[in-house]
Amino acid sequence: MNLRLPSGTRDVLPEEMAERRRIERALLDTFAAAGYGEVSTPELEYPETMELGRLTAPYRVTSDSGEELALRADMTGPIARLAATRYADVAPPLRFSYSAVVHRSVSPGKGEARELLQAGIELLGVPGPEGTAEAITVLSQALEAAGLAGFSIGVGDIALYPSLLDDLQVAAEEQAFLLDALEGRDFVAIAERAGSLGLDAESARLLGDVPAMRGDASLLETGGVLGERLAGLRSVVGALDSRVADRVIIDLGRFPRMGYYTGAVFEVY
Repeated sequence: MNLRLPSGTRDVLPEEMAERRRIERALLDTFAAAGYGEVSTPELEYPETMELGRLTAPYRVTSDSGEELALRADMTGPIARLAATRYADVAPPLRFSYSAVVHRSVSPGKGEARELLQAGIELLGVPGPEGTAEAITVLSQALEAAGLAGFSIGVGDIALYPSLLDDLQVAAEEQAFLLDALEGRDFVAIAERAGSLGLDAESARLLGDVPAMRGDASLLETGGVLGERLAGLRSVVGALDSRVADRVIIDLGRFPRMGYYTGAVFEVY
């Protein structure tokens, strides 16, 4: 008899489970107070549903009727499906919250988790800076309610660096290298490659420096070509309450490469 756990999974014992439930309740209560209704979706979906979030489901099974099903890898695709099928006639905005287990692939020997408890919100129909500012505000409130005090929220724009590369007419293969390095936060490789592209000194320096730019909101006062590209982030920060804005760190090297990210992105430090 094999009593081992699969790699990337673990049991949760009573003491930790009680703490997990406390945190989960604090998060969901905060989401509800902000107008987000909790939903639950099946752990099994059709693979096409996961592709709505542009994620490939790593675990697939065949049902007793021969249909291919997938364990959800993220909640964005299932909630997009729910909104499209159950709320098609409801005028936006739509606000949903969730706390659910998702399933990810793991790399051997890296100690990664196959099962993750993912809690969050989905805001549909509030575009641009207003929607981003609302999401950041709810995030800050939820973390405070869960008992976290010393945190900052790094905010960047996933479109910033690709737009600079396009403006400077950097070749596609060079763009691919630089964006891969940016995703891995390899700023040394970026600076070295930027200096070998045949650009003028100012443009090469800009491409090399931007990914490492990180600081408070004063960074958004930068002028020139870069300043023009920061208008969206200025609008986001300007829409935040001062208490939340004080937690924000502008991080121009923030580049999480997931297909459904198109504008401002943020991460808790």
